[in-house]
Amino acid sequence: MDKDGNDWALVRDSLYGTSPEPTYGGITSFMRRTYSKDFANVDVAVTGIPFDTATTNRPGARFGPRSIRAASTIMAWERPYGMEFDPFDKLAVVDSGDCFFDFGGPADVPAKIEKHAFGIIDQGPGLLSLGGDHFIAYPLLKAHAKKFGKPLTLLHFDAHSDTWKDRDDRIDHGTMFFWAATYGLIEPKTSVQIGLRTTNPDTLGFNIVDAPWVHDNGIDAVIDKTRSIIGDNPVYLTFDIDCLDPCYAPGTGTPVCGGLTTHQAMSILRGLKGINIVGMDIAEVAPQYDVGEITSLAASHLAMEMLYLYACRPS
Repeated sequence: MDKDGNDWALVRDSLYGTSPEPTYGGITSFMRRTYSKDFANVDVAVTGIPFDTATTNRPGARFGPRSIRAASTIMAWERPYGMEFDPFDKLAVVDSGDCFFDFGGPADVPAKIEKHAFGIIDQGPGLLSLGGDHFIAYPLLKAHAKKFGKPLTLLHFDAHSDTWKDRDDRIDHGTMFFWAATYGLIEPKTSVQIGLRTTNPDTLGFNIVDAPWVHDNGIDAVIDKTRSIIGDNPVYLTFDIDCLDPCYAPGTGTPVCGGLTTHQAMSILRGLKGINIVGMDIAEVAPQYDVGEITSLAASHLAMEMLYLYACRPS
């Protein structure tokens, strides 16, 4: 490979490794990975789910996948600091583009997302999904439960529980984990919700490590508690960017003060190295409310931490 080349998303001759190119130009696939819908010999596919009509407050997360990809190019030239290895040396990762659906037929979108996700993971790769509002986690969970069996363990970072009860035909980003638990897609007893700071009296049996507990007890305590709960169960990891305090992630639809710092969130994820992660998403980045792209940048770093976890999962 020509060391002075660029546009590795198109001309890369291997799915492995990191190749530097100008961060300010070129094609904005996630971390400059090859654009491909061929999943032969692929370990992880990155896909965008540009859906935001389930949002209760500020819309705009449909632009999240594009903004996360663009922000990721800033760090695509080297191994992320502090990681023991470059995840791309161990994982063959492609960017498979976005899930297609007809915005004029919103009732059909959940099934489209589920079919899109299952069509990828059924061929073998793991899936890193970029939202989109957080409702996307529901059809993604359906696809993963179909692939890996159910119930899955949910590792959920968020300011909100997303377990409010409503009609099961509503497409709403605040109810999907109620229905995921009700229909047996996830097991609340082995699941952990980290960073919550909005009131919902019915916990459904989920283990909650709220934001004040994180601040009072520290990163290591969160890691130890989370590990003790999730054990070696197959884990679906979902991260709502509003888990972070608005000063670290203003570009989101329902910001809540008192959240985690970017450092806390990244450190907790890295400290969970070795968990049995089977799927992952990051959601609710709405770049039009952002300041200096800090929300998109945080999301791209968190997505890399997820890939590191996937690279470190039990063989």
